[in-house]
Amino acid sequence: MATNIRIASWVLLLCATFSMAMATTSSPANTCSAPIGEEEEDNSVPVRKEIYGNGKIYDITHRYTTNMPSWETKEGLGQFLWLPASMKNGSLANFSEMKLPAHTGTHVDAPGHVYDHYFDAGFDVDTLDLDVLNGPALLVDVPRDKNITAEVMKSLKIPKGVRRVLFRTLNTDRGLMWKKEFDTSYVGFMKDGAKWLVENTDIKLVGSHPRGRPEIGRYRPWDICGALLASKIAWC
Repeated sequence: MATNIRIASWVLLLCATFSMAMATTSSPANTCSAPIGEEEEDNSVPVRKEIYGNGKIYDITHRYTTNMPSWETKEGLGQFLWLPASMKNGSLANFSEMKLPAHTGTHVDAPGHVYDHYFDAGFDVDTLDLDVLNGPALLVDVPRDKNITAEVMKSLKIPKGVRRVLFRTLNTDRGLMWKKEFDTSYVGFMKDGAKWLVENTDIKLVGSHPRGRPEIGRYRPWDICGALLASKIAWC
C-alpha cells in the first residue's frame, strides 16, 4: 500500500524539537501567539497538530521525552533540558539549555556520520540539499514479517521518478519509539536492500523507523548507512 504525502522535514523538525523539549519542563508550555497583558492570566493550551494545509504537510516527528529510547542503552534518553534562567526565579525571561545526542528521535544523518573524511571536511547536516529534504513523498507499507532486503525492495514496486520514500514497518506497530529501552530486534534495511535501492531507483531520501538492521552475526548498521550516504541519499 502506498500513499502520497508531503514532508517539510527541516522546518518541522526544528520547530518540533524545540516545542517538544519545552513540554518536558515543569514550566508552562509556550505557544506562538500575540503577547498578553501583564495583568491578564494566560490560560492558553498549546495546540500540537500533525496535519497542516489540509493534508499538504504531515508532521511525523517524535516528541522528545526523558523516557524515549537512546542508542544502545536501557535507561532511555534521560534529562536533556535545563532551565538555568527562569522568570519564576526573577529572571527577565526563560532561557533553556539542551544537551542530547544528535541521533535522538526524529533526525537526518549527516554525510560525515560514517565517513571520517566527510566529517573532517565539514559535511554537516546543513550541507544537505533542501530540495531533497522537502517535497512530496511516497509512504509504503513493508511486509510486517520482513526486514527490507533486496527481495522486499523489488516486491514494493516503487515507481521510477519517485525521489522520497518513507518506509512503514513493524517497528511502528510495536511502538518502539515509546519504549525506554533500546530494542535491537527492530526491523530495518539490510545491506542488500540498501544496495538494490541505490542501483535500481531514483530515490534521494529514505525515511525509516529505525533504519539499518543489525546484520546477522555482525552488528554493522554502518554498512547500510554508508551505502546510502555514499550515493548522496539522505537518510531520515
